[in-house]
Amino acid sequence: MPAQIDLRRRIKSVCNTQQITQAMKTVSTAKFKKAQRIVLQARPFWHTFPSLVQRATLWREQVRHPLLERRAEQKAIVVVITSDKGLCGAFNANLLNEAGEFCAEKSKTSDLRLVLIGKKAVMFFKKYPYPVERAYADNTQNLTWEDLEDLTQSLIREFSLVRTDAVYVVYNEFRSILAPHIILYKLLPVEIQKKGTGKKEELPFGLIPDWEPEAMIFLETLLPLYVQNEITHFFSESVAAEHAARMMAMDNATKNADDLIKDLTLELNKIRQASITKELLEIMTAVEALAKK
Repeated sequence: MPAQIDLRRRIKSVCNTQQITQAMKTVSTAKFKKAQRIVLQARPFWHTFPSLVQRATLWREQVRHPLLERRAEQKAIVVVITSDKGLCGAFNANLLNEAGEFCAEKSKTSDLRLVLIGKKAVMFFKKYPYPVERAYADNTQNLTWEDLEDLTQSLIREFSLVRTDAVYVVYNEFRSILAPHIILYKLLPVEIQKKGTGKKEELPFGLIPDWEPEAMIFLETLLPLYVQNEITHFFSESVAAEHAARMMAMDNATKNADDLIKDLTLELNKIRQASITKELLEIMTAVEALAKK
């Protein structure tokens, strides 16, 4: 049976840990609300813009563009987006396991290169033989629009120069504070399909659009903007999902610490009561012994 002083030390230690988890929950809640506001405000554009791009690129047979070119996937780039820090439940573990399985399967038919965003992704893929094209391992939450634009231009350049045949992105999408949703998305070449169906969208009444400006000029502006928009979308969703996961993890840790404190306090009280009872029994025994004399 543990001594009372050991239990008091454990209770004090758990109380200190609870204060830390409570503070981390408060910080994560504030960051989550900011990230959630950004995601919810931008989602109407993020979800509408791809359909606009699809409609504008339905006529790719008449107007060809490098980002629409489909080739046999002999070379591929996989972008993995995680967090820098832990203490967010299974947020990183589940995504990295799925990304690892996808890369292992894809590497059987293609030469893979990786773009890693987040220290957890960098540490995880150190044990894999895939070459790393780019790695962002420090303060990824502070990546600016210019950083994401530079990454986008790099991916577009690699695809346009036929240095890669496809670009995939693996990230956590924010669905609810309870659990993120892992998404594996083929970013390049640009897919021209309706969401939820495998059928290509048909031209209304067989009409061919009258482009203004010219179709190639229009697509040269629209398609890179689409890729930039998607990269920003995926990164923002991942940040919001990370803060939500950490907020829930710290909330659960705080509750577990509270339960542990109650259990330890109950055990301490039982030991104290047993000690007092033992002392009373010894006193009563001594009193009875003296009375018999």
